Amino acid sequence: MRQRIWAQLPMLLPWLLLPPPLWGGPPDGRCSEREPEPGPLQPFDLLYASGVAAYYSGDYEVAVRDLEAALRSHRRLREIRARCARHCAARRPLVPPGAGPGAELPFFRALLERARCYRSCQSQRLGGPASRHRASEDVRSDFQRRVPYNYLQRAYIKLNQLEKAVEAAHTFFMANPEHMEMQQNIKNYRTMAGVEDLQLVDRDAKPHLESYSEGVKHYEADDFELAIKYFEQALREYFNEDTECRALCEGPQRFEEYEYLGYKAGLYEAIADHYVQVLVCQHECVRELATRPGRLSPIENFLPLHYDYLQFAYYRVGEYVKALECAKAYLLLHPDDEDVRDNVDYYESLLDDSTDPASIQAREDLAMFVKHHKLESELIKSAAEGLGFSYTEPNYWIQYGGRQDENQVPSGVNVEGAEVHGLSAQKKSSPKIDRDLREGGPLLYENVTFVYNSEQLNGTQRVLLDNVLSKEQCRELHSVASGIMLVGDGYRGKTSPHTPNEKFEGATVLKALKFGYEGRVSLKSARLFYDISEKARKIVESYFMLNSTLYFSYTHMVCRTALSGQQDRRNDLSHPIHADNCLLDPEANECWKEPPAYTFRDYSALLYMNDDFEGGEFIFTEMDAKTVTASIKPKCGRMISFSSGGENPHGVKAVTKGQRCAVALWFTLDPLYRELERIQADEVIAILDQAQQGKHKPNINPKDEL
Repeated sequence: MRQRIWAQLPMLLPWLLLPPPLWGGPPDGRCSEREPEPGPLQPFDLLYASGVAAYYSGDYEVAVRDLEAALRSHRRLREIRARCARHCAARRPLVPPGAGPGAELPFFRALLERARCYRSCQSQRLGGPASRHRASEDVRSDFQRRVPYNYLQRAYIKLNQLEKAVEAAHTFFMANPEHMEMQQNIKNYRTMAGVEDLQLVDRDAKPHLESYSEGVKHYEADDFELAIKYFEQALREYFNEDTECRALCEGPQRFEEYEYLGYKAGLYEAIADHYVQVLVCQHECVRELATRPGRLSPIENFLPLHYDYLQFAYYRVGEYVKALECAKAYLLLHPDDEDVRDNVDYYESLLDDSTDPASIQAREDLAMFVKHHKLESELIKSAAEGLGFSYTEPNYWIQYGGRQDENQVPSGVNVEGAEVHGLSAQKKSSPKIDRDLREGGPLLYENVTFVYNSEQLNGTQRVLLDNVLSKEQCRELHSVASGIMLVGDGYRGKTSPHTPNEKFEGATVLKALKFGYEGRVSLKSARLFYDISEKARKIVESYFMLNSTLYFSYTHMVCRTALSGQQDRRNDLSHPIHADNCLLDPEANECWKEPPAYTFRDYSALLYMNDDFEGGEFIFTEMDAKTVTASIKPKCGRMISFSSGGENPHGVKAVTKGQRCAVALWFTLDPLYRELERIQADEVIAILDQAQQGKHKPNINPKDEL
């Protein structure tokens, strides 16, 4: 297996370590390198810590000085790393190993020369060793989430610098679009300025996303000349940023799945290990560049949409060759799109007689990009098999276009309002789980589709799946729900246990079977409730690769209905932030695993039945119960599952219109805490199955057995 992996890696090394060319042409100058400040570059994490300390001590001038310096240092560090990677890739090209004894030595020599070049380049431009600029994961996370701008906007207000405060607030808000406090701050700043249309500037805007948005705006206004200008500019910037993203991937990687190799690995395995990590990182640049700040999911079909817009825009301005090139480029990613295939035929019919339609190929920029991307994908899959790790290829080119905003990760959301959050020094790591953490096991059922894993949901032991239920099953369950649910069931009879603005109804599996046997609801539909909960249990057990049986702890169908006349100006949650097996203490940043918490619960799942309501998003938060890390919009057949401890605080946003229904499931690995009603339901199902085989009515006394 070692030979197989090593034999394939040299073929990719020139692709892997040489940044791709600027496929869309050179950038327009907006991303040019900034003029360096005199002297050695100061580490951004030290400047950040100094700025935060000054903020809390009330020295706002020093806070602004150091926080702005930290942001400049962080930007400059990225530029230097990307520039050095490109410089050394060009100056120190790699030579693929040949055959025979010692044939790999020229390759390793070139590799060492490139490493020496990279280190020397960084040291020279940074004004000192690169090791001074290694920041903690918490600090890097804060900069990714734009937390420094949260401090800055408040410091600028204290200094009466309204315009700069607005810029900082808006920049933070763009990465944290559900941050309620920041949204209110921006409104207050507009009031203070006396203008509603105060210009908002995103200081960290991605150039290609800005150009793309401008292109869409002009396209929708039928200004196709300007639309073409901005879409072409967006593509140049996209490929330029892809180059930078790939270059930044060539630094140290830390993937837990690969740690088994460690220092004991052989030379070839160690090289393969690191390069595959780099490769996965580079492969994911497609997703990163298509994702707006504060969003988990990328804009669907983002890169293909450029060519889809362009093919029609070029047609409208009479440039049929370019329209044909763009249409064929789009088909590289969506070869079965009948509309665009028809467009290709039509554009070919518009060419003059001197032009051979077969000579017009898909645009070279995307053709090269797709070829590269496919090669990466093939190698990652081969490496996953050879190195023994799990890898699920995301669907980068979603067919149906448009935007997918339903799975947001507003990574700094403040649910109830704290002045400033996200300070690294105040964070604690998530609670440890006293068992091996694994995920990525088979989903068992053909139609069930994987959506996001723990990493993509910004947490631990989390998975989002779709199509666990069909639309027909959702309708059937929703129908049976109306016949078996009681107000307050599962909530000690309380109609509104979590909020006075919603009505809660619920039912258990055993109750459903009882009603089915009595003929009050369809027995087939009641059985479906039982069957789909068992299906969910098997999926959770398999996906998280548990070594022991997962048992039901509690199974509950629950609907929450918005009460009319009570939805204006709501600021509460449908279900407050909590953890399922411990008592969440946000002030202490702890979760206490003690009664009255259900300490025996190990995994949880929610299986949604409908989406015809407003609000009701499921949210994960950090242990502060304020900072949202992932938000899931329910829909028919969607299932979110996660471990039940303090590592996964969660809640439900207010349902403001309609009724939201789901099957809530809690599981335990301890058979002593198996759900009693589930055991009884198992017995009823066994009797029903036996009766079905014998073609006679079961002799069940509902009062005794049910």
